[in-house]
Amino acid sequence: MGFKHKDIIALRDLTKEDIELLISTAESMREINSRDIKKVPTLRGKTIINLFYESSTRTRTSFEIAAKRLSADTVNISPSTSSATKGETLADTALNLLAMKPDIIVMRHAVSGSHYFLSKKIPCSIINAGDGAHEHPSQGLLDMLTIKDKFGRLDGLKVAIVGDITHSRVARSDIQGLTKMGSHVFLAGPPTMVPPGVEKLGNVTVCPTMKEAIQDADVVIMLRIQQERQGKTLMPNAREYSRYFGLNPENLKLAKPDAMVMHPGPINRGVEMSSYVVDGDQSHILKQVENGVAVRMAMLYHVCGGELAE
Repeated sequence: MGFKHKDIIALRDLTKEDIELLISTAESMREINSRDIKKVPTLRGKTIINLFYESSTRTRTSFEIAAKRLSADTVNISPSTSSATKGETLADTALNLLAMKPDIIVMRHAVSGSHYFLSKKIPCSIINAGDGAHEHPSQGLLDMLTIKDKFGRLDGLKVAIVGDITHSRVARSDIQGLTKMGSHVFLAGPPTMVPPGVEKLGNVTVCPTMKEAIQDADVVIMLRIQQERQGKTLMPNAREYSRYFGLNPENLKLAKPDAMVMHPGPINRGVEMSSYVVDGDQSHILKQVENGVAVRMAMLYHVCGGELAE
């Protein structure tokens, strides 16, 4: 069964079969990334615009690399160099870009739901590279691929997600994707950083302490403290946060011996995770980054409906 979505805005919108198809395609795309000449003509003649209203290193770069490895033409736009600085609305920006006939717009925006708004205004495909505290579907997909690489499956795993759940679009995409694939997600964070009703998103358990969440976990996903999205009253200070919700070699022992550690980046070393854990044998953080290119190649390929070519 093929991929039938024009846009990829949220993992909430995708079925288990959709997610399996995207992950399977990403697995096949990795072979391209291991070649001496990392390029295939799959999307030759397609134009992809990366429209990032928020700063990004990993996501923006990997979307650009993904597009170029599929031979698409790419254009990068940031708000500081666009007409947004002159007061142009998102809708007007999109309509003007659409007049230039792009095939896909990859967008990151601070406002949750902005991609749904845009998808109703323009006919070209929209891929969500992160919208407010809503979702980050490509990160959710690459996290699932990284977990599958180690365990060969996603069903039946205990996955702990720790940190600023309230403001994390990564947490929402991970929850949506992992629970659809059969994982049980355990959440922990300061009470001010755990949204009420989050259990309704899937097979989710909210734990009163970090230790309970990571006990016997197969996977521990640590989240960045998103100070740009939260008020100053949500946490006393970084030292206290690290004491109760930071991952270190001692509390990591509570997880299974072969547990994997992940983080979407950027990492606040010494706050969310100690450097010993970040650089340790159980860390799969750089593997996440590597898998990000393959996952984004798969997303671009499927919304374009391209044919795989050698």
